[in-house]
Order: sequence, then structure tokens, then C-alpha cells
Amino acid sequence: MKRIFALAVILLSTIGGALETRAGELRAGVAKVDITDRTGPVNDPCFAKALVLRSDQATLVLITIDVVAIGEIGRIGNGFLADVRGQLEKKLAVPPSSVVITASHCHGLVRADTAQLVVQAVEEAASNLVPVKAGAGTEHEDRISENRRLKMKDGSEVDMRRAYSMPRDEDVASVGPIDPQIGFLRLDREDGRPLAVLYNFACHPIMNPPIKGSSADYPGFASKVIEESLGDGAIAFFVQGCAGDINPVRYKEVSRPPDAEPLGTMLGLSVMHGVRKTATKADGILKISHEVITLPRGADLERRIAAIQSEQTKLLQSLKPTNINFKTFLPLLVQQKLSPDFPSHYSQSYLHDKALGRDTLTKFDTENRASVDAYLQNIQVMEQLTRLNTNLALLKKHLIQNRAVGKPTLDVEMTGIRIGDFKLVTFPGELTVQIGLNVKKAANDPCAFVAGYTNGYIYYTPTVEQRNNTGYAQEDCDSIVAPEWQKIFEARALAILQELRR
Repeated sequence: MKRIFALAVILLSTIGGALETRAGELRAGVAKVDITDRTGPVNDPCFAKALVLRSDQATLVLITIDVVAIGEIGRIGNGFLADVRGQLEKKLAVPPSSVVITASHCHGLVRADTAQLVVQAVEEAASNLVPVKAGAGTEHEDRISENRRLKMKDGSEVDMRRAYSMPRDEDVASVGPIDPQIGFLRLDREDGRPLAVLYNFACHPIMNPPIKGSSADYPGFASKVIEESLGDGAIAFFVQGCAGDINPVRYKEVSRPPDAEPLGTMLGLSVMHGVRKTATKADGILKISHEVITLPRGADLERRIAAIQSEQTKLLQSLKPTNINFKTFLPLLVQQKLSPDFPSHYSQSYLHDKALGRDTLTKFDTENRASVDAYLQNIQVMEQLTRLNTNLALLKKHLIQNRAVGKPTLDVEMTGIRIGDFKLVTFPGELTVQIGLNVKKAANDPCAFVAGYTNGYIYYTPTVEQRNNTGYAQEDCDSIVAPEWQKIFEARALAILQELRR
């Protein structure tokens, strides 16, 4: 009798487990919570969103947050990742390696209790798991981004920032690439109603001006378009791509105020165009890989600092004496451009003096042209010094950081995720776009994508060529890694994506 009872208990347990997650079945739950700090001006809300996925082999918690980074900079502290993971392990028995937290990289301001709100969102999502079907695809969007690095004719590179001016047009040779690909995952309930869309795209969310108030920037507007289009309580999850050197298009425009909403609307509509033509299927594949890789810290920061300081000295010594200031420079410049042959007076005066053998106006113009040329050169020197000063401060900051750590390497997390046909490899750095293009090309998989800004933050991670740039741009100065990091990362990213396909 006892044996029969024991068998019955085993049978009921087995049936119960099967009802919770049938073999080969994928279940998902979603939730979102407003994390906006409303003590100051707010343009649009920031959210934390939770996607919980469970199969008979694995559980994944994917959290997207409308913040600038997971630690180091902004309002999310360095203990945030461990805090959220610790709470989820305790409350839901989810191992830390199965919790992926990614930042959109917007500059919105969030509440001090964001960690607790995130945990609550995950608990809500985990309590509402339903069977889902998955589909993956891509779409194209090339209207909202531009590469912010300019390749100069002297072989160096300069970047576009609001912290300093653009270089002279005549000194620019070319610009870098963008990645117009949108990668997305569609999750539908069994009855076909949408539950979630996860989309990956590479572009800095920095088009909302601070004067408008806190904002989730273009990803917030894109997700709003997607969620309103899908209906049925579906949630859109934005996952930032390799956006380290990618700006919103016309980022430096001064003829009208910057506005993130049109860019987000275009992106959201492009996502929906792809999602609507993507079929889903009952594919229970859910794979998660997690590893920690070791990268070399930059050992050349002192040398780069010295090189900038040497360049600063040369530029200061190149400043030319001139008789004019800005008040007198501007009208002289206009006169010389408006009438190159007769800038100081009417042509009649020049012809009259010439007939009498005089050249006073001509000599006067020669002196003024020299003053204007000298002033223009001084302006260019000032602009170069501004750029160098800004990036020198970044190098000095990271030299102090690297020295304080006391070791030549840093450990970072990489996570591989496969949901149906959708595959994603994540990294905590601000990957520049060529890195992502390289990995996706090598993977040779239309549904393989790359995300930065995830599970931590280690500043910019540029290509070897960018990292060794003699023009000193933000991506190569606001970086703590050595140039050799690229080869290590790309090899591991490719290996992870290949493993996910098996």
C-alpha cells in the first residue's frame, strides 16, 4: 500500500511538472514599471521591463532599463547588478548567470529605489507565464543614425560631440559606417496574440535635450509605437547594439532644436514592418551561456597623455599675433568674402587712387587679410585645444582608475542567449559599430545579434585602429582597455554564437 501511494505521488508530481512546462514548451511572462524620477522636469517616462522565459531546460530573466549604464556612470550604482541578482536568486531561485540586465544608454533620470522596482517587475512577469511561440527576423533602418567619427586627410580621426566643434570641412576625408540592421524577436501567445517584441538596434540615445526634462529618448518613443500597434498588453524591449560611435542623424544641427520623437517613431514603425511579416512557431529552444573573460587594461595611457600635452604645447606656440578681435574680425571677414577685390570701399575709390598712382587701399587690404587669416588660424587652434583638453581629461581619469585597481586586466561578463532562432551575445562595453559588423559577418547567421551596455559597464571599447587614433576622440580616450581587447572579444563572441546554434 505504501509503495502504491509513493508511486501515486511521483505520478502526480510528474503530471504537475508537465502542466507547468510541457516538454519542448516555451513559456514567457512580461511586466514593466515606471522608474522615472519625477522630482524634476520630465519629458517622457523611463521604464524597467522584465521578460521571464522558461523551458524544461532553462530559465532566463531579461531586464531592459531606460538608464545610461549598469553601474559606473549615471544613477545606477555599481552594486545594482549584484543586488537585483541576489534578490531574484533568493525569491525566485533564478541563478545570477541567468539574469541579464541591459541599459538603453539614454540619459533619463530614475528613482533611487529602481532596484526594488525591477525585482517587483520580474516577480510579476514570473507569476504570469504563458505558453508562447517565437519568431525572429531583421529589418532595415538607415534614416536615423550616423557615424560620429570623421576620418581626416592626415590619417587621424575626429569625433562629433557637443563638447567641442567640428573640424574644417576641407580637412575631412570620409566618415565611418553605420549598422542599419534591426534584429528582433517576436513572442506570441498560443492564440496568436502578441506578448512581446525584443528589438536590437545601434544608435546613441542622445537626441533629447536636457532642457526638455528626463527622457527615455528615441528608444522610449519607438517602444511606445510598437506597444500601441501590437495592443493586448504586449511589451516592447529595446536592446542597444554596438552604438559606441553612432549618433542620431544630424546630431550637430543648430538650425532647429533636437527632437528624439521623430527618430523613435521611424524606428518603431520599421520594427513593426518586420514584425508583422514574421511568423512564429512553437519552438521550445531556450539556451543561455554565461562566461567571464579577461581583457587587458590599457598600458599606454601615460604615453597618450604625454602625446596630447606635447601637441597642446605646439598648438599654443602656433598662436599668431593679430591686431584684431572678434568685434573687428567679423565685419572684415564679411567684407573680404563679399568683395574679394574691393573689400574696403567701392571699386571707384580703388580706380581713382590707381589713376593718381596711389596704393593705400590695396596695402590696407593686404594688412587686413593677414590679420583675418591669423585670427582664423587662432580660432582653429582654439577648437583643437578644446577637443584635446576634453579628451585629455578622460585619459587622466582612466589612468587613475587603472592604477587604483592594481592589476593589468579586468574581468567582464559575456552572455549568449538563444530563443527559438533568435541569438544574442552581450557585453558590458560601448562597442563601436565595426565590432558588431565584424561579429555578425563572421557568424554568417541572419538571426545573430550583438548587444553592448549589458551586465555592467566598462566605458568605450573601440577597434584597434580607433584605440590607437592620433586625433584623440572620445571613443579612444574614454576607454580603459588595451587595443588587444578586440581580438579577444570577437573570437569569444563568434564562439558563443556558434555554440548557440548547436
